[in-house]
Order: sequence, then structure tokens, then C-alpha cells
Amino acid sequence: MSEHHHHAPVQYGKVFAIGIALNLIFVGVEAFYGWQADSLALLADAGHNLSDVGGLLLAWVAYGAAKLKPNATHTFGWRKGSILASFVNAIILLVAMGSLGWEAIGRLHSPSIVDSKVVIIVAAIGIVINSITAWLFVSGSKKDLNIRGAFIHMAADAIVSLGVVIAGILSLWKGWSWVDPVTSLLIALVIIIGTWSLFRQSLHLLFDGVPTGIELKSVSDSLKNLPGVVGLHDLHIWAISTTQVALSVHLVMEDSNKSNDSILKKAIDLLDKKFHIEHATIQLESPVYAQTCELNYSEIKINHGLASKSK
Repeated sequence: MSEHHHHAPVQYGKVFAIGIALNLIFVGVEAFYGWQADSLALLADAGHNLSDVGGLLLAWVAYGAAKLKPNATHTFGWRKGSILASFVNAIILLVAMGSLGWEAIGRLHSPSIVDSKVVIIVAAIGIVINSITAWLFVSGSKKDLNIRGAFIHMAADAIVSLGVVIAGILSLWKGWSWVDPVTSLLIALVIIIGTWSLFRQSLHLLFDGVPTGIELKSVSDSLKNLPGVVGLHDLHIWAISTTQVALSVHLVMEDSNKSNDSILKKAIDLLDKKFHIEHATIQLESPVYAQTCELNYSEIKINHGLASKSK
């Protein structure tokens, strides 16, 4: 049995603190001037920003929890929290945008005059703050679903603020009172579409789905092509966190008397370099033992080729 680990955490504690502080200040400013200007777009964006502060706090907590060491009751530690945070963040964003859309529809039936100049200035400040915060998370968003959730929240806020600026300009220029709610409705729709991927991926990982970018059959075929391997069974691939992938498998060896060290090293190197799977648990078995192994489920097959190298 062999287990391989490799950890390279990115430090985002200060990034979360800066992002939360900036957005809390802006929420207060936006809510006050939104009330003064009677702008639904500003008030709705302030509420959305407040929900995003909660989302950032949740992602920060999950980021910290993922660093807690495993113990006797949590052998993987609390790394799964980052996946849960991604899922909850997606839910928060979808609910917030749904509420924004609902309010916008209501305002369409009862439009009101807004102070467009105030709206434009405050929303422009929001573009700057949210863009800076999103930029702080952009590098980590490519590899970490939890960081990606924070990035999407901030990028969405910047888009909302941009839409509010456009609505304010059109309202000031043409005097269209319906521009404010219509813009809010369109922005909500765009962000909901963009958030769906985060929701779907995080839900998939919560149920131990094979992480995106890894094909189970490809992993199976690569392992079976290793010298000395005649088959495999009980192959599982899942996400420990938003940045770490785990694998467990039983490899059936052609010669049970041969040293296992060489095949273990080759298998671990293959999984790490080709599939970026850094946490692998591998059990080596003889063909005789494999026939009696309780975990050798005959129904687990991939294109009729998982259980053995050849029939």
C-alpha cells in the first residue's frame, strides 16, 4: 500500500482581509447614497455586495479550515470545507441575483425618478473597488474552485456597478426612468448564467464526482499499461478540496514475487505528472488475491475495459 502527498498552498489570508474591508466600506457608502438618490440599482447592488462580503468571509473560513491538520476523527482534515464554501457562495449569488431580478420587475411597474449623477459617481467607485478585489483573486481562480467563487463574486460586482453607471448615464441623458430596473434585470440574468458553472461544479465535487479535466478511463488505461500490471479494480478519483485530488486503486500484478517498489514509483509518478493527482493510495495484488478481493466489484467498468488489461 502506498500513499503520496504533495502540498503547495497559496497564501490568500491577506487578500481575503483586504477584499472584505474594501467591500464593507463600499456597502455602507452605496447603501446611503442609494437611499438618498432613490436608486433601486444602487440599493440592490449594496445588498448584493453585502451578501458577497458574507461569501468572502465564508471562503476565508474555508481557506483557513483547509489548513487544519488531519486528526483521529478527521483523517483528511477540513479540506472539504473549500468545496462546501464554493457551493454556498454559488447559492448566495444565485439567490441575490434572483432577488435583484424580482425587485427590478416590480420597479418596472412603478418606475421612480433617481438622482442619476449620484448613481453614476457611486457606481463608478464600485467598479474600481470591485475590480481591484477581483484582480487580487484572479491568479488563484484558475486552479482553486473556492478562490474562483470569490473571484466570480467580485467580478460580478464590477459588472453590476458598470451596468449601474450605464443606466445612470442613459437616465441622465434621455430621462428614461425604466433604464434603472431594466439594467438591473439584464445584469442579474447575465450573472446567473455565469454562476451556474460554479454551482454545478461544486455540487459535483460535493458528491465525490471525478474532478473536471480528469477522465477515469484515461487514468485506468494508463495504469494498466504500466509494466507488470495485468488489471485493476476499485478505482476511485475524487476531490479532497478545491485544489487537491485523491485516488485509490487496486492494481493486479503479473508477478506477485517481484519487488513492488518499482511499480509503485512508476504509478505515482504517472498519476502526478500526467493527471496532477497528488494523493494516491495504491494496493498491489496478485491475480489469485484479486479474484477473492471483496472490493473487486464486477459491475464497475469503463467501456468494458476497467477490470483487466485483456480478456
